[in-house]
Amino acid sequence: AGESRCFPVAENIHKNGILHQTIAPARVDETLAKSAKAAAQTLADKLEFVGVMAVEFFVTQQGELLVNEMAPRTHNSGHYTLDACETSQFEQQVRMVCDLPFGSTEQHTPVVMTNLLGDVWGNDQPKWDVVLSNPHSKLHLYGKHEARPARKMGHFCTLDQDVDRAIQTAGTLFAGLQG
Repeated sequence: AGESRCFPVAENIHKNGILHQTIAPARVDETLAKSAKAAAQTLADKLEFVGVMAVEFFVTQQGELLVNEMAPRTHNSGHYTLDACETSQFEQQVRMVCDLPFGSTEQHTPVVMTNLLGDVWGNDQPKWDVVLSNPHSKLHLYGKHEARPARKMGHFCTLDQDVDRAIQTAGTLFAGLQG
């Protein structure tokens, strides 16, 4: 097995089968987080994988991990790394495929990443000032010209040393986008 790094374990919340929010770090105990990292590492090692890989798990009521999805690429659930980690998943991907030294995957601030689907647009542009007026939120739009329901158009990250407060703030900001 080659050199590897894991980003902090994150928690995903889906709505209608589509990722709505990613909370990092995940609100799980340390043993479960270590098990998730170990399972993802084993998978990457067995595949002799080079690059960024996202592995999503379900956690059963008994606390067991079940693999839900393996994405052998940068992934929407890792977009939080742009604002909350020393090195983003995108920079890390470039470093790996160019055989450059790994960047730190340390997370410097708890974060909630909220997806922005085309549904948010409605008949008009969302009220971006709601997100942009919050000094702890970062808006990322993907430059897509046509907003359609369920189409990922962007995301915003809400950073706060208190993850519960970040969750609450992100919810308030999301609700305010549509006025």
